[in-house]
Formats: sequence, C-alpha cells, structure tokens
Amino acid sequence: MNSSSLIDRRADGYAGDVACALAYQWWQSGSAVLVDVRSAAEIEWVGYVPGALVVSWKQWPGMSMNPDFDAQLLAGVPPGHKVLMLCRSGVRSVATAKRATELGLQAYNILQGFEGDADENGQRNRRGGWRLQGLPWRQG
Repeated sequence: MNSSSLIDRRADGYAGDVACALAYQWWQSGSAVLVDVRSAAEIEWVGYVPGALVVSWKQWPGMSMNPDFDAQLLAGVPPGHKVLMLCRSGVRSVATAKRATELGLQAYNILQGFEGDADENGQRNRRGGWRLQGLPWRQG
C-alpha cells in the first residue's frame, strides 16, 4: 500500500486523516510532529507515545479547554513541519487539527487514535489504534 492511499483528503477544515502507520512513518522521518492532545490523566492512566509533544486540548478534571493550547502548539512545532494530532479514538483530534489549521499549520488527524474504536462491549484496544498496531508506547 502506498502512502497516498493511507490519506483521506476529504477532511473539512484540515489537511486530512491519516492511518497510524503513515503518521508513524512521517514522524520518524522528521517531517512531522506527533502531538498527543489527550488530557494528562489519560496519558498517565492509559499510556503515552515516547517523544510525542503533549499539548492537551482539554484538561482533567472537568475537561475544560486548555487556554494555552495555541501557544503550546505553536511553540512545539518547527516551521515547515506537518502536525499529526493524536487523541483516544480519532475524534477529539479532528477539532485540534482544525484549530491547528486555523493557526497556519498543515495538520492531520490520526485515524482511530491511541486506543482505537470501541468494540461491541464498549471496550477499546481491540479495534485499531496506535497501541493495537504495535507502534511505540509506554504505560505510566
């Protein structure tokens, strides 16, 4: 599968949706910054991607908006780099990809996020996502 088939460019308001494998490839090549937009609690309890830039979109407890999101994101992304937004399931990261685009960045949403889609029992890490695909991550 070539990399262009792993990008869905039908996204509205941002550069597109990318599969976890392509996001990892871009990140490892140095052409993109991987941005984990989950809350600090999610990262602590569920796991994290070593080396990812952490810029929470919403903060625990209460999931209020991070008032410093824009400044933290812009400070962490070198000029000319793509931005790959990662959340739990690939939903919240759409909002962050749109915001990053508004800030002038070439932003992508990572499909299925860190934990993937919920299964018939409402559990994650069984249907897609960064962790299930065996990409680098750590717990606690």
